[in-house]
Amino acid sequence: MLTSPLNLPKWLEENSHLLKPPINNYCVYNKDVTVMIVGGPNARTDYHINETAEWFYQYKGAMMLKVVDEGEFKDIIIGEGDMFLLPPNTPHNPVRFANTVGIVLEQPRPEGSLDRLRWYCTNCREVVEEAAFHCTDLGTQIKEAVNSFKNSEERRKCKKCGTFAESAPLPGSIKDPNLA
Repeated sequence: MLTSPLNLPKWLEENSHLLKPPINNYCVYNKDVTVMIVGGPNARTDYHINETAEWFYQYKGAMMLKVVDEGEFKDIIIGEGDMFLLPPNTPHNPVRFANTVGIVLEQPRPEGSLDRLRWYCTNCREVVEEAAFHCTDLGTQIKEAVNSFKNSEERRKCKKCGTFAESAPLPGSIKDPNLA
């Protein structure tokens, strides 16, 4: 059965309370494709790795997509009205700022595939921790993994250099492109 069209401005007016930290997303469709509305701000340091591509559209304000591209850490600004297709298996950390809204589309996960969350050391760039799960409910599963990491000093300590990985960005450590 077909669903009704969704009026995004009206949906946001009536449902913005559903976009809660630390992930701030709400799944509006979840059949042949997963469609999520994502608000800001968020406060994450993990990099998500998805075995399928992800499509980002920035409806309101700009966001920053931190990625690891062939071993190099990069920041991609996705401005209001911009779209971006992220290739499969690209570690990425979506940084969303206050009063911003985006839409993310993801493909269903193939049977046996694993989503991963990875935390990197800010000092030496080594992987500090990685959690893997077969994705059935992205919002819930990411929140569980993020909160588990946040609550474990042992898991947050870099085995190479001893630096503790933060579970949330330090205040002022990421420049908001919406304030430029």
